[in-house]
Formats: sequence, C-alpha cells, structure tokens
Amino acid sequence: MADPEQKKCPKCEDGAPAWLATYGDMVTLLMCFFVILMNPEAIDGARLELILASFTGLGPLEGGNTLEVGNLAELGNSVMTLPSTAKGRGLDKARQSAVSLFSPEIKSKQVMIKEDERGLVISLAGDSFFRPASAEVDIERSRETLKKAADLLSSSLLSDRKFRIEGHTDSGAVDPNGKWPSNWELASARSNNVLKYLVEFGSDESQFSTASFADTVPVDTSGTPEGDAYNRRVEIVVLADGHL
Repeated sequence: MADPEQKKCPKCEDGAPAWLATYGDMVTLLMCFFVILMNPEAIDGARLELILASFTGLGPLEGGNTLEVGNLAELGNSVMTLPSTAKGRGLDKARQSAVSLFSPEIKSKQVMIKEDERGLVISLAGDSFFRPASAEVDIERSRETLKKAADLLSSSLLSDRKFRIEGHTDSGAVDPNGKWPSNWELASARSNNVLKYLVEFGSDESQFSTASFADTVPVDTSGTPEGDAYNRRVEIVVLADGHL
C-alpha cells in the first residue's frame, strides 16, 4: 500500500515549453535564408542585404533584427532604402531581366551577364556577332539579340542610366594588308557598329559612350584558341554611379 504521506507528483502544465517558440522562429528564419540562397535571382539585392543584416545581432546577449517591411527602428531606415538606393535596386532588377531575356544566348555562350565595379555588363561574343577579321556586324545572326539588348536598355528600369560600349580584341596582330592599322581601331569600330544597331532598334543615343580597349583587358590569358575567342568581345556596360 502506498504511503499516504508520500507527496503526489505535481501536475505537468499543458502545451510546449515557452523556449520552443523562440527556437522555432530561429529554425524558420534559417530555413527561409537557405531557400533564398538556392535561388539568389528571386530576390533583389536590397532585400537580400537586409536579410543578411538581420542576423548580425544573434548571440548569447542579443537577438536579430526585425525583417518586416516598413520603418526599422533598429536599423534607422526602411527596407526600400537599405542598403542601396533606388538606382541600385533598378540595376538588380535589370540584371534579373537580362538573365531571363538572354537565357537562350547565355546557354549557347553567345552572351554573358555579370556585375563588376563598372556596373551591369552584357558581354557579346565577338565571333557570334562579327565576320572574321572585320568590324561589320553579322546582322543576320545577331539581329534578335541586339533587339533584345535595345529593348532592355530602353526600358523604364534603365531610363536614368548611362551606357558604355567597350570593344575588346585578342592579342593577335591584325592583317597588315587589311583595313585596320591595329587592334585599337578594330575594337573601336566594332563598338561603334554595335551602337549603330542599338540606336536603330530604339535605344537613346544620348545615353551612350563608346571605348576601345584592344587586347589590354583580356578575360582569358591562357593563349589558347578558346581563350582568344573569349577575349574577342564587345561589352555593353550599364554604368554604376561611380563610373559615369
């Protein structure tokens, strides 16, 4: 027989302990964070930077920052102005649009999209757009791609931007009996001819400048035929604010 003096076990409270709510929030945030990392093109740069900033306070003494849209007392600003300006967000959206617009050309390596210190760069493979040893645009092969480029550059996303068309060559010498005294003139003529067609397809000429870099800025220094093909290119650069 049980001892009547023995104390009964206290009744357990219903429901999960309170700490599970905080733990569940943290796990949910981490899951969303890694899902976004799997597809960085699905979110613009400003929001991604904001999400990264929200984790800076995590630790034994402090929690993270709030991610809600609106004024953030902790960060002193709003989602729509952190960490970039409206122009920066427009460039992020332009990159997403360019990747989608040029998807077939990217797969066939006729076009490459990247961002660097200059801004958003649309790189056109020279061998796909120009006749061999010539500055003449092979318009039958490149018409649709150049139209896409003109449409993107004429869009409202880039209405307040400046563009620079940069001509690049490989390090091989030009034909001594040909039209071009050096790679400088050849690269310049190619960039100018791309500009001509972009304007013809609807771009605003006043937003553009052109430049020739000849073989001074190679993307491949292997010296192989494949590397030289990558170096022969024309790059359409949507200029960042510091490179106007």
